[in-house]
Amino acid sequence: MGEPLPVAGAPDQANSPEPQRRLARTFYLAIALTIAVVVVLGFGPTLNARLIHPLSPRPFILHLHVALFISWVLIFIAQTALVRGRRIDWHMRLGLLGVAIGAVMPVIGVATALAMTRLEASAGAPRVEGEAFLAVSFFDMVAFAITFWLAVGLRRRRDYHRRLMLMASCGLTVAAFARFPSSLMPTNAWYLGVDGLILAALVSDLVAERRVHPVYAFGLPVLMIGQATAMWIYLSRAPGWLTIARAFLR
Repeated sequence: MGEPLPVAGAPDQANSPEPQRRLARTFYLAIALTIAVVVVLGFGPTLNARLIHPLSPRPFILHLHVALFISWVLIFIAQTALVRGRRIDWHMRLGLLGVAIGAVMPVIGVATALAMTRLEASAGAPRVEGEAFLAVSFFDMVAFAITFWLAVGLRRRRDYHRRLMLMASCGLTVAAFARFPSSLMPTNAWYLGVDGLILAALVSDLVAERRVHPVYAFGLPVLMIGQATAMWIYLSRAPGWLTIARAFLR
């Protein structure tokens, strides 16, 4: 039998000692579970009032968005658990469902942001606030789409694939961090939580491999620049962006 092809999501330290490979597999499962905890802490306290039993009806697309978001988190946990258990065959099969969900999430995410901005404006929320915040919502979906499709395209480069999928998944936690109490997450500092999760992965690489992978070395600074830009647009109420946002909201 010939040498098997690299498998997406499998540990990439082929020449590393087994303890290092085991550490890497365990870390990715731990970070996936941490993402789930962040989501529960962020959305859990207001889930009933804002979604299950709201004072006013919520658009169907919001429920679809929530279902896709939860499905992604659960699949990410399952995928990391399958890799840790060395069930790569099941990992690859489940990955097909993950690709299908990931492909539609940015589209549904943008559509949901627009629908909720219109809904909140009709309920009396400051219009400019909602229009400006769309810069953050749009950036998050663009960042997810880029990292997700890079991960799919580089699925044979397992070291790139799994780190890009981790970055994509961490980026989805910004809305959860935004709902944390100010005692845990300062106002308008939500991206610190997102970047903290990715930095934990960077540190894990340093411990396991004594190096920083290019995905983090180049991807994290670019991501942080994008985050800073989105926050500047939101906080400054940039007139150019407000014009664009209003065009989308028509």
